[in-house]
Amino acid sequence: MADVAPFRAIRYAEPAPSVTAPPYDVLTPEQRDAYRARDEHNVVRLTLNESEEEAGRLFRSWLEEGVLVRDDEPAVWAVAQDYVGPDGVARRREGLVASLRVEPYDTRTVLPHERTHAGPKESRLRLLRAARAQLEPIFLLYDGDAPVAVPDREPDLAADATQLWRMPGDGVAEAFADRQLLIADGHHRYETAVAYAAEQGTAESARMMVVLVSTSDPGLEIFPTHRLFHGHDEVVPPPGGSTDVASAVERLGRLPYDIAHAVVYRRGAAFPVVGEPGELDVELVERIIGHEGLGYTADLADAVAQVDAGVYDGAFLLRATRIEDVFERARRGEVMPQKTTYFFPKLTSGLLFHPV
Repeated sequence: MADVAPFRAIRYAEPAPSVTAPPYDVLTPEQRDAYRARDEHNVVRLTLNESEEEAGRLFRSWLEEGVLVRDDEPAVWAVAQDYVGPDGVARRREGLVASLRVEPYDTRTVLPHERTHAGPKESRLRLLRAARAQLEPIFLLYDGDAPVAVPDREPDLAADATQLWRMPGDGVAEAFADRQLLIADGHHRYETAVAYAAEQGTAESARMMVVLVSTSDPGLEIFPTHRLFHGHDEVVPPPGGSTDVASAVERLGRLPYDIAHAVVYRRGAAFPVVGEPGELDVELVERIIGHEGLGYTADLADAVAQVDAGVYDGAFLLRATRIEDVFERARRGEVMPQKTTYFFPKLTSGLLFHPV
């Protein structure tokens, strides 16, 4: 089903940590400016330029000046990211960087799990037209064993705890030919790539750079995103039904996933809420308080602190959504509430580019 192939990457002739950055959609304006100041060729000058046309001009000039070079031969890249998660546990997530032929969702080859918004897609489409290159990869999941293993040698590229190994890609196309892929992170960019392919009408324009990670990879983890809310005075503990937040969260982690559960925290008092069979924790929250005006944080202590400080009136403290539940909903064609998944770490930008 999926058309995955090696590609001739564009990359920095002299790679350095000073030219890489996190993805465009996680940086504040202040962080963007800090990365710009690191290096006159930092990738944010492309991915977060105030003018998409200027970003395209810069990209072409860097190629002409030799700041960027294109590989002579196509390849895939084994990738490893060493990280410490929000839970304090050290892990290594491994995957594969390759080229994917984009297709509309109705082919059921690539599955979404979140809704998108028009604004970000319009901006990314202007950038794609200007640069004629995919400047950042998106993150996809698949079931089954990885077709390429991380080799036991020094990496060919490395920055920000991310390591890349150039590989010939033998057998990669066959390994993915019958697999469905789930978008973990990058829904807006994927839909932008589909629109660009339809607009340009060429085989090259229908490709994009992706990082593919197996759902069985030991380092793959979804972390919870807690919900912060104002008002909703009806969400209160039953008489005698509250406890301390540490005890409530510890018990939450031991409950089965066949029924939705969450912990509500209101200044000094925590209490459980229970959903319906087959309901996800995030769906339970959306059913009770909707999704308008919510705040989000992956840090449980931060959620509690914001409520204690009066920034918000309360918080729903959640468990992580299971990967198998995300895949199941996506295969049924269902979209899930915003920020159902939090995949960490984000993919590093500036190591590879994919011409289209």
